Amino acid sequence: MKRTIFLLTLVAVCLCVQAQMFNPVHWKNSVKMTDDTHGVVMLTATIDQGWHLYDTQLPDGGPIPTSVEWKTLDGVKLEGKLTPSAKPHEEMDNTFEMKLRWWTGKVTLSQRFVVTAEKYNINGAVRYMACNDETCTSPSAENFSFSGNAPKAAAVKEELVKEDTVPVVQEEPAAAPDSLDAVVPSDTWAPVSAVVSKAEEAASATSPTGWWRIFALCFLGGLLALLTPCVWPIIPMTVSFFLKKSGSRAQSIRDAVIYGLSIIVIYVVLGLAVSAIFGANALNALATNAICNIVFFALLVLFAVSFFGAFEIKLPDSWSSKMDSAAERTTGLLSIFFMAFTLVIVSFSCTGPIIGTLLVEAASQGSSMGPAIGMLGFAIALAIPFSLFALFPSWLKKLPRSGGWMNTVKVVLGFLELALSLKFLSVADLAYGWHILDRETFLALWIAIFGLLGLYLLGIFRFESDGEPTSSGVGVTRFFMGLISLAFTAYLIPGLWGAPLRTTSAFVPPLYTQDFNLYGEELTQYDDYDKGMEAAARQGKPVFLDFSGYGCVNCRKMDGAVLDKDEVKSLIKEKFITIQLMVDDKKALPQSRYVQENGKQVELATYGDLWSYLQRHKFASNSQPYYVILNEKGEMLSGPFAYKEDVPAFLQFLNAGLQ
Repeated sequence: MKRTIFLLTLVAVCLCVQAQMFNPVHWKNSVKMTDDTHGVVMLTATIDQGWHLYDTQLPDGGPIPTSVEWKTLDGVKLEGKLTPSAKPHEEMDNTFEMKLRWWTGKVTLSQRFVVTAEKYNINGAVRYMACNDETCTSPSAENFSFSGNAPKAAAVKEELVKEDTVPVVQEEPAAAPDSLDAVVPSDTWAPVSAVVSKAEEAASATSPTGWWRIFALCFLGGLLALLTPCVWPIIPMTVSFFLKKSGSRAQSIRDAVIYGLSIIVIYVVLGLAVSAIFGANALNALATNAICNIVFFALLVLFAVSFFGAFEIKLPDSWSSKMDSAAERTTGLLSIFFMAFTLVIVSFSCTGPIIGTLLVEAASQGSSMGPAIGMLGFAIALAIPFSLFALFPSWLKKLPRSGGWMNTVKVVLGFLELALSLKFLSVADLAYGWHILDRETFLALWIAIFGLLGLYLLGIFRFESDGEPTSSGVGVTRFFMGLISLAFTAYLIPGLWGAPLRTTSAFVPPLYTQDFNLYGEELTQYDDYDKGMEAAARQGKPVFLDFSGYGCVNCRKMDGAVLDKDEVKSLIKEKFITIQLMVDDKKALPQSRYVQENGKQVELATYGDLWSYLQRHKFASNSQPYYVILNEKGEMLSGPFAYKEDVPAFLQFLNAGLQ
C-alpha cells in the first residue's frame, strides 16, 4: 500500500467537504409554450446510478415524497395535475417496512398551465429526497423561476380555466432576522442582551479556546512517534552523523538545531496546507457530517490494523531516494533541510497513522488553525531529541537499545486508535439518529478493546509482528501498563447499567441513549424550544436553555463534570424547565423555512439549522456549550455560561437566574 497517510487524510477530508454538497439528483428545469396561451413547466431529474427518487404519492410514515411548491403564479393558472413521464417502480422497502414507489435514471415532471395576462411569472421549488440501498440524503429543494410574454392571453376568460386547477400554495415572504413571523409563532425568539455576573465573566474569560488541547494532544502524539521502530533507531545515527561531519562541537550543535527546525517547518506547512485548503467553515462542517465521520472511522481502523502488523502504509521508495540524492548534491542549510525531509518520508510507515489520526482530530475541532497548531506540537516533540542529544552527546549512551519493545508501542497505539475510531462513528450515529452505537454498545466495544489491550501487555497473547518472545517473563513497565488497562476496563463495566463515567464523558455517547439505567432518572428535558417555552408558561418556572451538539466534546465534558453532579442536577430538576437544543441535529423539518441573514436568504432544512439560527439570532452566539436562564417570555435572567468545569460557578449562574 504505497500511499501516504498524508495524501489519504487530505483526500478523505476533501471527500467530506464535497459530501456537504453531494446531491445524487440533478435537475434541469424549462418551460415550453404549446400555443399562444398554454404552456408546460417541465422539471427533469437525472438520478445517479444506484440512487432513486421517490414518487409524489407515498403512504404516511415513510420517506418524504417528491412535491412541487408553487410560490408565485402571476398571470397564470395551473391546469390539471403534475404528471410524470414514467411510471414509478414499486417495491417493498425493508427499511420503512412498506411498499414504496420511486424512479431511477431519469424522469420529467410536467405541469400544464394557461396564461391569463400579457406578462406572466412562475416561481417555485421542487422538494425531494433520494435514497440508495444504504443511506438517504437530507430533504432538499430545487428552486425554479420562469417569466415571459403572451400578448393574446388578455382575451382568456377566467371561466375557461378548468375546474380541476391545482390550488396555489402561497408562501409567506422570507422574514428578516428582526421579523420572525414566517419562522416562529411567538415573541420568545426576540433578541436579548446578556446578563452576566462577575463570576460568569471570570469563567468566560478563563474558558479554554481548545488550541492548547490540540497542541498538547499532538505533542503527546509526537512523543509516542519517537518510540516507534521507524524513528527511535534514527536518533543516535543522525546525531552521530552531525558530530562526526562537523569540525567543531558548536557546528554540530548548530546543524542539529537546524535539522530539528526543518522538521518543524515541514510538519507546520502540512498543517497550514490543510487549514488553507478547507478553511474554518468547512472544517467545522466535518464535525457532524455523517460521511466525513464514517470516513474518519474507517481511516482510524485502517491505521490500527496497520499498527497490528497486517501491512505497512508507506510512501513510495522513490521519494526517499530523491530526497536523499538531493541532500547529497546540496550543501549547507539546504542539505540539512533535505535530510529532515528524508527522515519524514522514511519514518512515515510509523508516523503516518499517528499524523493522520491527529489531523483528523484537529480538523474535527472546527478551528481554522487547529491542524497547523497540532502539527506544530507534533513536530516540536519529534525534533526535541535531535537538538538535546547534539547538546549532550553523552546521553546517547544511556538510550535504550532498539528491540521488540518498539513493536509493542505500535500495537498499543493500534488499540488506542481502534478505541478512538468509535468516537467518530458515534458522532454520525447521534446526529442522524441511527441508534447503531448507543451508549451500552459503545461501552461494550471499549471494554473488549481495553480488556484485550491489558491481556496483550501481560503477555497472554501476541501478534505475528511481535516475533518470538525474547524472555519468558513480562517486564515491570508492561505489567503496570497492563494493570492500568485492565483497571480502566473494570471502571467501564458499571457504565453498562447507567453509571455516569464522568472521566470518559467527552467520548462516550450521552446517557439518554442507554436503554437500561440503574443509577436514577435523567433530567426531563424538551428538545423543542417552543414546546419548552409553553411548558414554562404553564408551570410558572424559569427555563434552563442548553445549546449543545452531538459532536461537541466540551458539551460532553460539561455533562459529566458539572451537569451530572447531584447538587446541580437536583437544582435544575426542581426549579427549571430544561430545554436542550442540538445544533447539529440532522432530522429534517416538516417543511424548510427561509430567513434573511447577513443580506441573503438562508434555508433552514433541519432542526439543527433551526436551533443554530435561534442561537445566532437571539443570543448573537454560535459556540457550544452555551447555557442561559430565561423567563417564560424569553427574556434573559442569567448568563450566558460557556465551557467551564466549575461547579460552584455554575450553581451561582443558576441561582442568579432564580433570584
